[in-house]
Amino acid sequence: MSTLSFLLATHTSLSGDEVAHLQRLASEWQLLSDLSFADFLLWVPVDAETGPAHFLCVAHSRPTTAPTAHPDDMVGGTATATQHPQLVRALADTTMRREEQPRWHRGRSVRREVVPVGYGGKVIAVLGRDTNLAAPRVPSTLEISYLAVAGDLCQMIADGTFPTAEGAEEGRSSPRVGDGLVRVSAIGTVLYASPNAASAFHRLGWADELVGADLPTVARRVSADPFEGAEVVTVLRDALAGTPSPRTEVESRGATAVVRALPLRPRGVPSGALVLVRDVTEVRRRDRALMSKDATIREIHHRVKNNLQTVAALLRLQARRTRHDEARSALTESMRRVASIALVHESLAASVDERVDIDEVLAGVLPMMNDLVRAGAGVSLSREGRAGVLPAVMATPLVLVVTELVSNALEHGFPASTPQATGTVRIVATRTAAELRIDIVDDGLGLPDTFSLERAPGLGLQIVRTLVDSELGGTLSLRPDADGGTRAELRIPLTRR
Repeated sequence: MSTLSFLLATHTSLSGDEVAHLQRLASEWQLLSDLSFADFLLWVPVDAETGPAHFLCVAHSRPTTAPTAHPDDMVGGTATATQHPQLVRALADTTMRREEQPRWHRGRSVRREVVPVGYGGKVIAVLGRDTNLAAPRVPSTLEISYLAVAGDLCQMIADGTFPTAEGAEEGRSSPRVGDGLVRVSAIGTVLYASPNAASAFHRLGWADELVGADLPTVARRVSADPFEGAEVVTVLRDALAGTPSPRTEVESRGATAVVRALPLRPRGVPSGALVLVRDVTEVRRRDRALMSKDATIREIHHRVKNNLQTVAALLRLQARRTRHDEARSALTESMRRVASIALVHESLAASVDERVDIDEVLAGVLPMMNDLVRAGAGVSLSREGRAGVLPAVMATPLVLVVTELVSNALEHGFPASTPQATGTVRIVATRTAAELRIDIVDDGLGLPDTFSLERAPGLGLQIVRTLVDSELGGTLSLRPDADGGTRAELRIPLTRR
């Protein structure tokens, strides 16, 4: 189904600010639906230049506190003036209206109401509030309080004072009605507290009855941190003064609660505030556990990196003391492989999600590769394109494969038997949604006529074949390049990662 932005852009001539206001209203969908025990439908007039011939439903929200009136998605549906005359009247006189008699909709008795959406001194859309009357409800203090708050918010929608730009992000992540609701009078006295809200404050340390207490005073007393308590009091005082404030947290006695306060000012008259409360003690405990675990993992990567660097340094020292060229070469290659793995762990030690920027690691590996080029040789190394970020499980084998292929290009493309050889070795990375492609291209001597990748005896190519097949699930091919030299083509699938 099309999104709200797409439908508004396609079927209306609303300005950018008006569209943004309707999007903010949609971010408060669940709050309105749960308080009203009703479905909310957002209707916009179509063909406004020739009169509102019909209305288009561009958004639909269902309550979690009552049965829905519309099991089917209403977005994209239309209504004419004859089918829903209250929509036209809401545009004309900006008054909330209710149909006198319920209507039957697919075997359900539905009571329809309309709320004009005011913005900038005019009505830009109409909210339909449809209540399923099939399930009988016994009036209770909770239901009466919810409906009273919903009535104030709907009137503020008609006035154009709700929602505000300041509370747009808060509406997407704030506590819900079922988490805990407190209705506060204009002077800060608690008029109603839902059972969940009362329980949240009791866990914070408030042992007395919440109804009748001054909520800012309660918040100050239960806050373990005086600065945190002052912040919560400020949020509540601002809401009572008519200013929306960001949500905040209260922590005391090992319990944590998220608090959001909304000012209630129907027709511009101060009517107190709506305070939503959610007990997030268990969530914060898990967050702290995850942070501790993440810090431990990063520390492990850091220590592994240090140990690998120590091993690399020992190998380098041993290589310098070795008199045999073959042994020195083997020690040098081992040192390079260990140092490459150390660079991956260094990147993981700074990562928060076990992902590695391959380009950063290769940028650290290339200086080591330059050490392999003998003195006096004019061979240059370069990188083109970006390999991007990959999971840690792929990073180590991929970096090892690339360094081995570059080492192979330097060793065999520009051997010591040609002391005046000059040329380039390029690492070319191309990434799509499905595949990562890395080519190592040199303009050296090229491959022997009898070369076969499967029968190559070198340890480096054996390591590469094993890592590509078993760890990366990719393919590797070595062939002569069109411009001379050798091209190693590495293909790694990304779709199953």
